[in-house]
Amino acid sequence: MKNNRLIDLQNISIALGGEQILKDLNLYINDKEFITLLGPSGCGKTTTLRIIAGFLAPDTGKVIFDGQDVTDVPPHKRQVNTIFQRYALFPHLNVYENIAFGLRIQKVKEPQIRDTVAEMLALVNLKGFETRNIHSLSGGQQQRVAIARALAVQPRVLLLDEPLGALDLKLRKDMQVELKNIQQRLGITFVYVTHDQEEALSMSDTIVVMDSGEIQQIGTPIDIYNEPKNAFVADFIGESNILDGVMREDFAAEFAGHRFECLDKGFAKNEPVDIVIRPEDVDVVPLERGMIRGNVTSVTFKGVHFEIIVDVDGFKWMIQTTDYVAPDSNIGMFIEPDAIHVMKKSKYSGLYGDYSTFSDEIEMLSDVTYEKEDDGDAS
Repeated sequence: MKNNRLIDLQNISIALGGEQILKDLNLYINDKEFITLLGPSGCGKTTTLRIIAGFLAPDTGKVIFDGQDVTDVPPHKRQVNTIFQRYALFPHLNVYENIAFGLRIQKVKEPQIRDTVAEMLALVNLKGFETRNIHSLSGGQQQRVAIARALAVQPRVLLLDEPLGALDLKLRKDMQVELKNIQQRLGITFVYVTHDQEEALSMSDTIVVMDSGEIQQIGTPIDIYNEPKNAFVADFIGESNILDGVMREDFAAEFAGHRFECLDKGFAKNEPVDIVIRPEDVDVVPLERGMIRGNVTSVTFKGVHFEIIVDVDGFKWMIQTTDYVAPDSNIGMFIEPDAIHVMKKSKYSGLYGDYSTFSDEIEMLSDVTYEKEDDGDAS
């Protein structure tokens, strides 16, 4: 089925407290899409959500909803509903009445309210919780009630602002699956805000990566991970080794003192570029087979793999491997052509991708710990 454009944000700019939050942002959202706005704190993702909801009006630009300009339409007249990290449930109402609240405001008849509440409780796996007090529910259960209440009024779009932030890790993972299933079953548009990369990758049809009020990249989770547009995206989505390189010609990149075959083309001859290589795409091999050689400076067991930091001529690489490698050993590194991703230089070039800081920070933390212990022993 072909997707139709449901929300269109056109040239949106807004300043709050004298600070420019969004800068000429353009974004469209398709009907029935699960789209995630992803980025660090202060990047403008929540502001974008609030503009879609109608809680904020942009300084310039338009909000188009299903072909109609709704820029000046108040929140209660938009076909959207919002779930915040704090669920804002009514503590004096039980589960049933919390879910029925929006329907009563709409003056829906009682038999229909009963049917809708029952349907919503079944949807969020809370059948039999109708008379429970809100205070008696766990965080996960309260979040399900908030979802049921938001969906009961049948919005065209559900806006979710870091809704899983208050939950523990296991519950978050369970709720990620649950939310995706609910979205697919109901076939409505979800616009989700998070700073959690794993959450975005596991749930979304489309990810919008933002920084400093601007969109850095829009794409599927696989595209964003495998084909980052710049060093910011590559660093923010998972771990990345990001190196200075030169495209000598199509399919030939030079970095780390060596020339490598790659799959990229369309760059100028001898154009300076950024090279991205994911830690899981570097093979540890015997020295004689290595394209690059380095010294292992640290090894950390992560459960499913070892995370090793390797010093190659002063640049610290991260490698993730299932094979144990001893600290202080010299290793060879082998990189397949399809593991090399070439990006154009950007304002983010040189800011990310070397794990020297990563190692130094750990060493500094260790030093602080030892100093405190020594002080304790002396007293």
